[in-house]
Amino acid sequence: MVTATPATTALEAELLELAGAVPDPELPVLTLRELGVLRAVHLQGGDAVEVDLTPTYTGCPALEAMSLDIERVLRAHGMREVTVRTVLSPAWSTDDITPEGREKLREFGIAPPRVHHDSGPVPLSLGPTRTRDTDTATEPVRCPHCGSAGTELLSRFSSTACKALRRCLACREPFDHFKEL
Repeated sequence: MVTATPATTALEAELLELAGAVPDPELPVLTLRELGVLRAVHLQGGDAVEVDLTPTYTGCPALEAMSLDIERVLRAHGMREVTVRTVLSPAWSTDDITPEGREKLREFGIAPPRVHHDSGPVPLSLGPTRTRDTDTATEPVRCPHCGSAGTELLSRFSSTACKALRRCLACREPFDHFKEL
């Protein structure tokens, strides 16, 4: 999560707030701040700003749209020059999604990613495509509609590469799950 530091000026904090309020182009229910991709805003003189943005993954097709939206918002706020810099390190993780963002995903009908409790590698299952969460040792993916922990994987990919398609075994509703990264 990006927060203003003591060295951050009042204008930088304001610009950070404005850029952070830009909706994600693929998940407009989330802002860039809630998604955790906005890293920093650096004022370069009175009317120029540099914005650090970390994509959810290298080659993310939404990066260009995010950059253009940030530029538009900050130019409308009086910045003559806006440079959006892609920052790949540290890499973005689904742990960067704020608690507010996770709740918005759930309310929108998307199961939020589970939180990693360590900094080790992300576990990868090479098992069958259709699995029940109760058969694995990981925390279950809960249905965003009814809250049931009994869900099954239908497809590892959904409307975007970041999401998987699942179905609830209790209410039988299909839903997207924002995959952990």
